[in-house]
Amino acid sequence: MPEIHKRDAVSDEVIVSKIYFVRGRKVMLDRDLAELYGVTTGNLNKAVKRNQKRFPEDFMFQLTEDEYKNLIFHFGISSWGGIRKMPFVFTEQGVAMLSGVLYSDIAIEVNIRIIRIFTKLREMLSTHKDILLKIEQLEKQVVQNSEDIRMIFTALKELLSPPNPPREPIGFRRNNEKG
Repeated sequence: MPEIHKRDAVSDEVIVSKIYFVRGRKVMLDRDLAELYGVTTGNLNKAVKRNQKRFPEDFMFQLTEDEYKNLIFHFGISSWGGIRKMPFVFTEQGVAMLSGVLYSDIAIEVNIRIIRIFTKLREMLSTHKDILLKIEQLEKQVVQNSEDIRMIFTALKELLSPPNPPREPIGFRRNNEKG
């Protein structure tokens, strides 16, 4: 596995591409984090195991086989020729906690960047929620307006179309006029 040095800094886009949505949470795979930190997945998981109390279920959990297959299917994650154990995933809090168990300068630097990206994603989602709320309000207005417009056109058509059957003319008629 290639070690990532300061000079080979990974772009924010690469980090974002390694964030997945599982069980309603944004998470990162253990092997992706290990690669970013420049350590093996085994060493990352050993450091976590030595500090298990720091990683409750809402910080880190192991994927089920179905969840892992779903990630592979939807995101094209390479299965690297098969795995013996299902991968662990880390939530934003779990990634933050990793900074306390991995001590290399690279791990600290990458960890800070990952936490900043999680924060940006949360801010973007919050902004998008506001936009979605406004769009929903506009959509309701458009639906109401289109119903009003439909009623106006229906009334106009009734006013402009001749009555069926034609009505008798109103007013004075001469004797030779039929009607």
